[in-house]
Amino acid sequence: MKTVNHWIGGKTVEGASGNWGPVTDPATGAVTTQVALASAEEVDAAVTVAKEAYSTWGTSSLAQRTGILFRYRALLDAHRDEIAELITAEHGKVHSDALGEVARGLEIVELACGITTQLKGELSTQVSNRVDVSSIRQSLGVVAGITPFNFPAMVPMWMFPLAIACGNTFVLKPSEKDPSASNLLAELAAEAGLPDGVLNVVHGDKVAVDALLAHPDVAAVSFVGSTPIARYIHTTASANHKRVQALGGAKNHMLVLPDADLDAAADAAVSAAYGSAGERCMAISAVVAVSSIADELVQKIRERAEKIKIGPGNDPESEMGPLITKAHRDKVASYVTGAAAQGAEVVLDGTGHTVDGFEDGHWIGLSLLDHVSTDSDAYRDEIFGPVLCVLRAETYEDGVALINASPYGNGTAIFTRDGGAARRFQLEIEAGMVGVNVPIPVPVGYHSFGGWKDSLFGDHHIYGNDGVHFYTRGKVVTTRWPDPSDAPAGVDLGFPRNH
Repeated sequence: MKTVNHWIGGKTVEGASGNWGPVTDPATGAVTTQVALASAEEVDAAVTVAKEAYSTWGTSSLAQRTGILFRYRALLDAHRDEIAELITAEHGKVHSDALGEVARGLEIVELACGITTQLKGELSTQVSNRVDVSSIRQSLGVVAGITPFNFPAMVPMWMFPLAIACGNTFVLKPSEKDPSASNLLAELAAEAGLPDGVLNVVHGDKVAVDALLAHPDVAAVSFVGSTPIARYIHTTASANHKRVQALGGAKNHMLVLPDADLDAAADAAVSAAYGSAGERCMAISAVVAVSSIADELVQKIRERAEKIKIGPGNDPESEMGPLITKAHRDKVASYVTGAAAQGAEVVLDGTGHTVDGFEDGHWIGLSLLDHVSTDSDAYRDEIFGPVLCVLRAETYEDGVALINASPYGNGTAIFTRDGGAARRFQLEIEAGMVGVNVPIPVPVGYHSFGGWKDSLFGDHHIYGNDGVHFYTRGKVVTTRWPDPSDAPAGVDLGFPRNH
């Protein structure tokens, strides 16, 4: 059986806690790998190594950092298929989807390659007689990232490339459900010339997480995951005087107005709801159909959903793979089986789906629920699976009110031909990311990603300008250099004269 150990100080370090976690192939249900689960002492060892590395990396030149990152980007590009294969083997998503994940992660590496312009300071000269004021940004020290199972390569790459480009060292705690991709990312960084200890990977469960949150030498923590855990991460890390960005869960809505192109809206709904088997925080999980179009839209979504081919992620013909674990598969199915009792019409029931030859895999088909009420479990909870709820609204205003009443505010979309309605929507809707005829409005790397309300805890979004600001802190320097001809000015206890 394959074993995944930690990556600390530029080399593989065998797990010493004696605790191991199982990693399954979601397509077969078989345990293929064991992953080391770190103790608090092992986490401390990784942080210590990162702190030692910071003493030189924190003062390294921008040219040195970006040179390494350019080489790293080339290596990631050359190994993108290998990274995607690891994702498919442990997460289950189809290979094309895994390649897309790697590509989105590469966007942030490319942003980090251009960090020189992002770290430029500001200077004001002659604010008073021979007095200049400058603003600079400096790194924090050791920072940590805690990442989810659904994007085992992309989300880590949303964090550590920017962090190390800014001069920090990094300790990554990836999901123990699909750990291999993170180790490969670290190995390639070492091959690109990243000094030992700048990027470390420690595998583990809550023990490792809590050790990072409490460690006095960890200056900041980045997290992506469910809302309850994001709230816990933010509360605990903040209490330990750390800077925190904790991205939580979502219930993303898609508002479809009567004038919308219903074929385009149906295509978008199927892609956004069922892509990655619904295991993404930017999935559309609720369609709000306005006025009389609902029946036709539901029928178009059903026709498309019934044609999606489900199978192993390494089968080129598969369009959707299995869910990550059997327990998660059963939880997703429970929302579908309980929907009718709570007033919904089950248009498509995917709970009985199996794949020939892979009967023990974590399979579930596509489910479509119509006439869903806002007080039902299927609507209120983040299901994180291929289940799409359809709700109905009489007017645009009713639809916006419904969406804004949700405790989540991650992403949302509107489908319409009316530019005025779209403009109004993007101003009135209470969400951090908005799509106009775009179902999954994930920003490109040089804009920041993040939601509102219970979808984000902390003040900074991830990557983009917010990411750079999160991994650095500002300093303002006021200087006066006397002219050689100046006589001593004497003591003045008043405020500096700036006018």
